[in-house]
Amino acid sequence: MGGEAPELSGPDLGTGVALTAIPDGGSLLGHAGGEAVLLARHGKDVFAVSASCSHYGGPLADGLVVGDTVRCPWHHACFSLRTGEAVRAPALAPIACWHVARDGERVKVTSKREVPADGATRLGAGSPRAQPGAIVIVGMGAAGNAAAEMLRRSGFGGTITMVAPEESVPYDRPNLSKDYLAGTATEEWIPLHPREFYAEHQITLRTGRRATSLDTRARRLTLDDGSSLAWDRLLLATGADPIRLDMPGSDRPHVHYLRTLADCNAIISAARGAKRALVMGASFIGLEVAASLRARGLEVHVVAPEARPLERVLGTEFGDFIRALHESKGVVFHLGTSATAVGESEVTLKDGTSVVADLVVIGVGVRPALALAEIAGLALDRGVRVNQFLEASASDVFAAGDIARWFDSRTGEAIRVEHWVVAERQGQVAARNMLGFAEPFRDVPFFWSVHYDMTINYSGHAERWDRIDIDGSL
Repeated sequence: MGGEAPELSGPDLGTGVALTAIPDGGSLLGHAGGEAVLLARHGKDVFAVSASCSHYGGPLADGLVVGDTVRCPWHHACFSLRTGEAVRAPALAPIACWHVARDGERVKVTSKREVPADGATRLGAGSPRAQPGAIVIVGMGAAGNAAAEMLRRSGFGGTITMVAPEESVPYDRPNLSKDYLAGTATEEWIPLHPREFYAEHQITLRTGRRATSLDTRARRLTLDDGSSLAWDRLLLATGADPIRLDMPGSDRPHVHYLRTLADCNAIISAARGAKRALVMGASFIGLEVAASLRARGLEVHVVAPEARPLERVLGTEFGDFIRALHESKGVVFHLGTSATAVGESEVTLKDGTSVVADLVVIGVGVRPALALAEIAGLALDRGVRVNQFLEASASDVFAAGDIARWFDSRTGEAIRVEHWVVAERQGQVAARNMLGFAEPFRDVPFFWSVHYDMTINYSGHAERWDRIDIDGSL
């Protein structure tokens, strides 16, 4: 995505600095040619790269240097210090590199290195497996988009076709409940790339089309317009669908769900004429929606059956903290209860009381979109069961993102994770494995959640907890 250019600070690296000024395994922030540059050292090697992450402009000087890579402190993107290549999502674009000259015990940054016009082959091509001629990706979310990009970056020269029911190009879904919904980000931020990007990289987008049938033996995917696509490898990245509540009034026009860009635009449009909003669900997404609607000046009520928001995930103390944070911003909670009916201007709760609301957003969770996998007869386990290479039970069919359930060697359990970064990284690994690289997926899950001016970073995965240890003060 990129951000604002950082203010220049530190030494002028064009004139040189002492080698000892750069700690081994660390970095030094400076500038060269009017741009912020990060010098990083790995043993005898010294590298010079852009000081800003290509995802959202995070300060790489505050990141972590590991071997010949640097990781962004904001969203854990990872870049090669040797090539600038984005080797780990959520960043998909490379960062700039400069040449470094050594003169005894001093180093200086010289000219900027040229970035190849086409990113293909930067990550290496070729594998012992026979190369496919045609790859079809079902889904244009985080996993599908990252997979398509990785195929080209890995040197794949065959056809790539992406299919999804939405009309838009792949976009930044996490922003839908954060800055974009809050009104602090423009719609131009939302697409991951303009449509021209996919044309330039010969990635065919079949937008507005739903896959209705998958024949894994004939290797053919049928779409809702009656057309079909032949494939040599196929990636299922169908994501998840919101859980829809069946209650009186749940189909009223002022009741909304948030999953797609169209959903978000509908909520934004409704919020312009609304005064009081009610959010059903105190999940991460539900609370982000509450914070975003408060940023738009609406009175916001949150209804949820649990005693504390996020307690199941983060425990009692953090649940109390997050509730107090939202209450300090004016959010009113109705916990330990649920809604039973939606009226024209009010929502009735289980205890018979009602809350006035002219905008209702339901965010009570999602379910993996498994209809196509079921039709294809793939092995399922509350998701599409995949091996360590993200391959499903049918040969040459892979799954990634919200629908994939894989064996996690750290926990010894099969897990399914609904995180944006996990989906992107799985899409990248699946793409490489469709080309025969045989790379197991071993990444630690990570996501972030934004509440007003506070960000929660979450690493790892646990469907339940035994105890909560807090180091420091919330």
